[in-house]
Amino acid sequence: MANSVIILSDKKITALKAYYASDRVTRNAPGVVFAAKTANASITAYRSGKVLFQGGGAEVEAAKWQSDLDASSDSRAPKKKVVVKGAALPDRLETLSVIGSDETGTGDFFGPVTVCACYVRADQIPLVAELGVKDSKLLTDPYMRSIAPDLKSALTYSVLTLQNEKYNTVQAKGWSQGKIKALLHNQAIRHVLRKMEDEHPDYILIDQFAERGVYYNHLKNEREIVRENVLFATKAEGLHVAVAAASIIARVAFLDEMDRLSGLAGRTLPKGAGKKVDETAASILLAKGEPFLRSMTKWHFANAKKAAVLAAKKRG
Repeated sequence: MANSVIILSDKKITALKAYYASDRVTRNAPGVVFAAKTANASITAYRSGKVLFQGGGAEVEAAKWQSDLDASSDSRAPKKKVVVKGAALPDRLETLSVIGSDETGTGDFFGPVTVCACYVRADQIPLVAELGVKDSKLLTDPYMRSIAPDLKSALTYSVLTLQNEKYNTVQAKGWSQGKIKALLHNQAIRHVLRKMEDEHPDYILIDQFAERGVYYNHLKNEREIVRENVLFATKAEGLHVAVAAASIIARVAFLDEMDRLSGLAGRTLPKGAGKKVDETAASILLAKGEPFLRSMTKWHFANAKKAAVLAAKKRG
């Protein structure tokens, strides 16, 4: 899908609203002040003055209003080179076209591991920022769910969900979480690169969970390994919006699966691995048995044994 983002003055926004009044649609996404859908484009105006045009006629429609400054030409002051664990990241990385990759669910007893790789072109950075994308740890689950559809519509991405039964199978074979995550990240990135066809990112940025050598050692038996222009950095959500967007999409995939599992369990499954998780797991163990509980959890976590102790006390 073609995308164009421009910045308009308040006067031009008013004119745009009048021009597309007959095509107006309702959009409840954060920051949206007006939305319309024509035969060949969707138009979304934001409180900041930025306007997103999407669809086959996006460039044509945007050109009607482009006498104002284009969002992609925002000036940015030069920044110092960022160094992460001894490796220098490229200058102005935050302004480049990047595939970002992140995961979630690895610390939760209930639910899957989800990984997302997401491509953000340089000209899409203002749009992604406008949608409120930032480190998912700073956002609420409802807010992430509200902006995820727009991100999925505008960006090229791949999200993978490793169900608990598969997770438990490979973990029992001796796979560490590091190996599991490395395989999922590599696969998601490959999927995005294929979707991009002849387009190439400036860099690929992975939210670092292992040193480069360890990461590639996990992948040594894979037939296709992505190595070109791959960067690793901790807290990468703050270094490029592509990682932040990937983090949000991965989180929403995790939440969707948690909702599904909660429906099967007949109760809301808590996140994390604390006391409430132990108590919920014990209740499920008593009501539905060990195979059922195992099917929706990471069985090697200490919570499994704690739940068994709690269940035994309740039986006694």
